Amino acid sequence: MLKLIKTEEEYKVALKRLGEVFSAPAGTPEGDECDVLALLVGAYEDEHYPIESPDPIDAIKIRMEQMQLRQVDLIDVIGSKSRVSEVLGRKRKLSLEMIRNLSERLNLSVNTLIRDYQLAQ
Repeated sequence: MLKLIKTEEEYKVALKRLGEVFSAPAGTPEGDECDVLALLVGAYEDEHYPIESPDPIDAIKIRMEQMQLRQVDLIDVIGSKSRVSEVLGRKRKLSLEMIRNLSERLNLSVNTLIRDYQLAQ
């Protein structure tokens, strides 16, 4: 019987069962069980093992890697070559204009980019 996962032991049992029914065809009782277990396991993991979003600079670097961009490719978005280096090196905070431009150019959420982060010492 499926029920909410409330303990680590129930989580482990649910994970084991999910592995057993994972390849079940859709529309079968095991396939339906797999769908429900995936939701229950996901809810438990979201509550007990949250994954924090990257800070703005890490988010920019990740997106640059995904888009195969180099620092020089952000000059028109951030400013001069030295300004790009300062921002990515955590020596200068992002300005509102930089946030707007980066959001548009890199397709990143403004909410991600406005988060506070530590400057390098």
